[in-house]
Amino acid sequence: MNEEIPPSPWAPDWVPDSGFQLRLAGVHFDAVRIQGQLGEEVAKSLCRLTGHGPGPIVYELTGYRWMYFLLPPHTARVRTWPAYTQRYTSRTRNASAYVGVPALSGTTWPLAWRSVPTRGAPYVDPDLLEKVTGTENA
Repeated sequence: MNEEIPPSPWAPDWVPDSGFQLRLAGVHFDAVRIQGQLGEEVAKSLCRLTGHGPGPIVYELTGYRWMYFLLPPHTARVRTWPAYTQRYTSRTRNASAYVGVPALSGTTWPLAWRSVPTRGAPYVDPDLLEKVTGTENA
């Protein structure tokens, strides 16, 4: 008996096929990093406002449990973010900044997806993230 193999879920080319890989911020995406429970609250708000499709959000399963909101390249540095965030762009502290990106499936510890990228939301909307973090028009 032949079984139909389901198509692979859609993923941008910067998402690895297995495990996880470090990606240079500012090239494939910019990132805004928020720690622990506060990051989770921001992610919940984005999910609620987008009908559970906010775009790619990666979180760390250990340590400070950072949450990384992946934005289109070159969009994080032109905005003002609250003090509890860190931004990763092509010009992060005069050095290169790398963000871990997990595969869509399989073993990716210590990283996981809180929300995966989709064709409709390949990135988190920076305007919406700005609104949720309370920095819109700051």
